[in-house]
Amino acid sequence: MPSAESRPRNGRRMRRVDDSEAPTMELPVITTAPDAASHPAVMTAADSGGAGIGTATVVADNIRVRYRVPSTDAEDLRGAPPTQKVLLGMTGQRPRVRVDALKGVSFVARAGESIGILGRNGAGKSTLLRIIAGLETPTSGMVSARSTPVLLGVSAALVPDLSGERNVRLGCLAMGLEPREIESVLPEVIELAGIGKAVYRPMKTYSSGMASRLRFAIAAAANPDILLIDEALSTGDAAFKERSENKMTQLRRGAGTVFIVNHAAQVIEEMCTRALWLMDGELIGDGPGPQIAHDYRWWSWNIAKDKPEKAAKILATCREKWKPAGVRIQRSESRTLPYRHARGV
Repeated sequence: MPSAESRPRNGRRMRRVDDSEAPTMELPVITTAPDAASHPAVMTAADSGGAGIGTATVVADNIRVRYRVPSTDAEDLRGAPPTQKVLLGMTGQRPRVRVDALKGVSFVARAGESIGILGRNGAGKSTLLRIIAGLETPTSGMVSARSTPVLLGVSAALVPDLSGERNVRLGCLAMGLEPREIESVLPEVIELAGIGKAVYRPMKTYSSGMASRLRFAIAAAANPDILLIDEALSTGDAAFKERSENKMTQLRRGAGTVFIVNHAAQVIEEMCTRALWLMDGELIGDGPGPQIAHDYRWWSWNIAKDKPEKAAKILATCREKWKPAGVRIQRSESRTLPYRHARGV
């Protein structure tokens, strides 16, 4: 099957490489440097390519994402050049300002990890997931993945007029399952979603919580090597929480990697072995899930209680204690491409 090029929403191209083109499917072995600034990403050796615990599954190398968006801030208009002011006045448009959604994010995700991504609104969490999934291409930097990541978001599209059961079948087909495989996993998907007889009713009659639980169950049915979850576990009762935790544990034990974005730090604390803390597009902390989530919750509490000095102290301690390691990579002599790779231009 020939390779294909897709154009993400931001207009940049991403090349998808399929199995026939890269039969070895090897990602390079990754070593980490103590300081990304002083150790630029350079490839060192080839990975064994096995699926054992610890094998690199996703490599993010100095990812930067930059947008230019309209601004209604009067200061931005006053700071525009005179000619631009005239043009903006004639057209009624607003000045465009630069927004750095991600600022040099680097990390290595490995098989068997469940990685939570923490940060306030606008920190770059969902942007990072979309970059990993290949839905957007970074302005600069590169992301490599061992296999095709499966992105599960609350807004993941299903067909509202079809029943939940029918959507399960269509979703599983879209993820590459054979009809006979779908028949075998169908009861498991329905049980994991926990929506009872509603699975036989049209999706448009579901609550947002029911729909998001069904989406999670569908995405997990194929046992993807890399599963990306964007806020989809925020809805659900205690029983669903336990079922979803068990499913993610099963995925990790099968040498999979799970990324979770969730505003509730407690979810990250309880479900993730590792956490990344993003602030204004910068990765400021990378460490064990429970510890990072605890620090984030304590920092957020002090911000909410209008205690900026205490919050700043917590943040400074976290930056020092959980300082992200730089990524050093070297391609193997064979220069085999990973299954998917997206590079900024």
